Amino acid sequence: MVNMYNTSRYFVLRFILAVLSGIMIFGFTQTASAQERGSRQGEFRGSRSQPTPSYGAPQSQSAPSCRAPQSQPAPSYRGSRYQNIPSYRDSRYQHNRSYPVRGHYVGAVPRGYYPVNHGGVRYRYYGGAWYRPYGSRFVVSAPPFGLIVPFLPLYYTTLWVGGAPYYYANDVYYTQTTDGYMVVEPPKGEVQEAPPSDEKMFIYPRKGQSEKQQLDDRYECHRWAVDQSHYDPTKPPGSMPESEASKKHADYHRAMGACLDARGYTVK
Repeated sequence: MVNMYNTSRYFVLRFILAVLSGIMIFGFTQTASAQERGSRQGEFRGSRSQPTPSYGAPQSQSAPSCRAPQSQPAPSYRGSRYQNIPSYRDSRYQHNRSYPVRGHYVGAVPRGYYPVNHGGVRYRYYGGAWYRPYGSRFVVSAPPFGLIVPFLPLYYTTLWVGGAPYYYANDVYYTQTTDGYMVVEPPKGEVQEAPPSDEKMFIYPRKGQSEKQQLDDRYECHRWAVDQSHYDPTKPPGSMPESEASKKHADYHRAMGACLDARGYTVK
């Protein structure tokens, strides 16, 4: 009886072990199959990431364009602030100064200009040159007769016609009025140039003064030097002896240099 019980128990144990072994083998088989399917899907997905060869135009080679590249914009004929316009040298009456050629356009007038209103037009005055508005730009032009400016250009030439002084610069003639200097027609009659000075004054702005500031300082120093020396080189000497005129001119020159030096200029 006991032997039959033991035989049954061993049979049950073997049966359980066989079932467990089968389950384990089935599980390992399924795992291996899943891994194999995953690797195949990965290969398939990897193959899908590679684009199919196309016989059309490559994307990196776009069709030719007739437009100018952005780095090389099409040339513009509008003036700009830093545009270099042609200049000419005014050698009439030994003036020997350079000015921009009239008729050329600029987008902006150099800094330090002086505005002058005349006939409903707001002109810009800079360095002896005149600029007239033209739409959004400016054109280098001649000032109209009758226009009055409070000071002369930094460099000008004094002329005498019939005993009256004229001031010349950039093909423009000025005469002195109570309000400043008026643009007038070229004088008619014999023109006498001012006798050349033995000493030429060279002025350098040490403090970076603007063009307008230089004009103002030079005019103020001119007035002060005239008061100190009792001599005005812009006016005819009259009946003053030449020796006395030379001495007064030297006094004027020294006074002018001292004034400009005090205002931050180097004078040679």
